[in-house]
Amino acid sequence: MRKFWLIFAQATTVALALFFVVSTLKPEWMGNSRNTVVALHEVAASDGAANKVAGAGFREAAKKALPAVVHIFTSQEVKVRRNPLLDDPIFRHFFGEGFEDDGGRQESGLGSGVIVSPDGYILTNFHVIDAADQIEVALADGRKLKAKVVGSDPESDLAVIRVDAGSLPAITFGRMDNVGVGDMVLAIGNPFGVGQTVTMGIVSALGRTHLGINTFENFIQTDAAINPGNSGGALIDAEGTLIGINTAIYSRTGGSLGIGFAIPVSSARKIMEQIIQNGVVIRGWIGVEAQEITQELAESFGLPDTNGALIAGVVRGSPADQAGIKPGDVLLAVGASDIRDPQAMLDVIAALKPGEEADFRLRRARSITGIKVKIGQRPPSARKKQQRPTED
Repeated sequence: MRKFWLIFAQATTVALALFFVVSTLKPEWMGNSRNTVVALHEVAASDGAANKVAGAGFREAAKKALPAVVHIFTSQEVKVRRNPLLDDPIFRHFFGEGFEDDGGRQESGLGSGVIVSPDGYILTNFHVIDAADQIEVALADGRKLKAKVVGSDPESDLAVIRVDAGSLPAITFGRMDNVGVGDMVLAIGNPFGVGQTVTMGIVSALGRTHLGINTFENFIQTDAAINPGNSGGALIDAEGTLIGINTAIYSRTGGSLGIGFAIPVSSARKIMEQIIQNGVVIRGWIGVEAQEITQELAESFGLPDTNGALIAGVVRGSPADQAGIKPGDVLLAVGASDIRDPQAMLDVIAALKPGEEADFRLRRARSITGIKVKIGQRPPSARKKQQRPTED
């Protein structure tokens, strides 16, 4: 009996060993459903169904927006000082009377734009068309058309141009209420002039200010690749709707480092509508120069905190001067809007209508006072690229 159990144990051990070897090296010999369970973790390579599911939303979004994004080519004639040798009779004797210079040279630029209306209105960046003598727009269908400037706003770096081409495919505007950090976005433009390109990323941050790019700043930050030539192009969401106008990048090399900025569609739309209606953007203005209150300034002026905008200067004869605002005052609020810093002051005052009166709350000599100011119209100003004190 003992010998029988010994033979049984050995046979069982050998059988289990064989089962283990076969199931590991040749599982298809087992003829059961175990291989089917493992195969569920693999992606079928033949029909690409998984890729269609993952990429369909972005493909459709790009397909929807691409026809509305155009390439913009600009040229500018730069006058060159005439060479005095051309007036020398000896020089002309040897080189001929026909030897003339053209008195100038052509400089070209490129960028992108977004068709916002079937009537041919195109939204782009001001710096794309600034000082251009000629503007040519290349549509997605290959047509090239001459464009004219409708109006521009250097302080937000936006401009509107127009082409005459009948009915054009226009972009669908999105809503900033639906945009959040982490949302997938696509940037469309013409980087380095290579042709229409789509890059993907996410919304990295919202409400970026104090960058020194524009006077009025409220940028969407994204890591979708934005390169030279993308300026004025579209930043769209996964539905293919416009959420921003690509404007600038942070870069030490000239190429994308994953930090790009776009003007939100909410701001771009308001500015665009004013440009189309008036040719310019009308903003409120009171005529003061303000600076940020640092901890050192707060201690020096005996202020309880760093909130507000310190009035550093007042334009003579301006609405602020007429209302009695003085250098050294700290602007705390305009109407129901609290003023945190000079950028907030700019935005709040610019949103007011010229001609209306607004209540200003100031801190003066350690006491709080209120005055009424009749808002003026902000004068047009040339785009300044250097850092400067905030003015309003």
